[in-house]
Amino acid sequence: MFAVIMTGGSGTRFWPVSRRQRPKQFLNITGKEPLVVETCNRLAPLARDEEMILVLGREHLDQARELFKGRPVHLLAEPAGRNTAPCMGLGALYAAHLGCTGPVAFLPADHFIGDRRAFVQALQAAGELASEGGIVTLGIVPNRPETGYGYIRRVAEDHRLVGDFKAYRVSRFVEKPDYDRACRYLSTGEYFWNAGIFVATPGTLLGAVRTHLPELYSGLMRLKEAFSRDRFDSELEGVYQEIEAVSFDYGVMEKTTEEVFVLPCHCAWSDVGSWRSLYELRQKDCDAHGNLVEGETTLVGCRESFVSAKGGRLVACLGLKDCLIVDTPDALLVADLDLSQDIRKIVEVLKKRRKKELL
Repeated sequence: MFAVIMTGGSGTRFWPVSRRQRPKQFLNITGKEPLVVETCNRLAPLARDEEMILVLGREHLDQARELFKGRPVHLLAEPAGRNTAPCMGLGALYAAHLGCTGPVAFLPADHFIGDRRAFVQALQAAGELASEGGIVTLGIVPNRPETGYGYIRRVAEDHRLVGDFKAYRVSRFVEKPDYDRACRYLSTGEYFWNAGIFVATPGTLLGAVRTHLPELYSGLMRLKEAFSRDRFDSELEGVYQEIEAVSFDYGVMEKTTEEVFVLPCHCAWSDVGSWRSLYELRQKDCDAHGNLVEGETTLVGCRESFVSAKGGRLVACLGLKDCLIVDTPDALLVADLDLSQDIRKIVEVLKKRRKKELL
């Protein structure tokens, strides 16, 4: 199986640690390696290094080369971020160029998987189904009424067996719900979290792009001709100036009439989308009062707070509850831990103030 790892994105919700030049996927925040390296490593049972294609921003190419030095992964540098549909289309096109006609896993580079074995087994089953045609998405089985994720609704009784897995036909893709609606989704058992993980052959995926995003498909075909003519970079620049930024979910999956299946997956998944989600992921590292600390800190009378001291100085806290403090050499963040999804608003303010050195 080939794999296209989507390595773009700015990781603004992890500011001030995540920055434009070194975003979340290049940080070591959940384990021993940066997230993108961990993503590739967990795919090892399914894909060899030479079958892995990382689609990333041009400004991060040198970092990726350093991280994967000595490993024959393929690096495709986008001249500008254009969301997931162009990213996946470009990856599918390059996989086909490398001779791939079988299933390809398309997945983000910055997620956490607690149960690697279950994840690999689910991808393997999805690959078997995708080999027969259609697009398969992994649906994360929800364990709470989450409002921060999109959802996938299955057709209740329409399923196929793939080994030990049931793959259901998709009824529809649903945007992020409010809390009451998320509770209803959870109670029905018919909804899964949308992790943005898809499996399809290059031919199937590019065919869906041709049907629903014809302008993108036309640009990709221009690139196909450029692969063997030593003008790929210049052609890619021109194509990316013209194509629209659009997500694969919106541009293809919400419109397609082709076969789409969702395969339920229990793999202890997290998108590690905010400081709050990282705090929850690392509960075992908390002290007796529910505090998670990094670096040189002193906490007195604090509860259920996350304090990260990476600025080279002591961070002392008194009487805090549900607080987030992240200290770096050039910026200090103090926030309500429950509002960590909104940290991107701070980044937007800094952009308006043209504080480029802090972005």
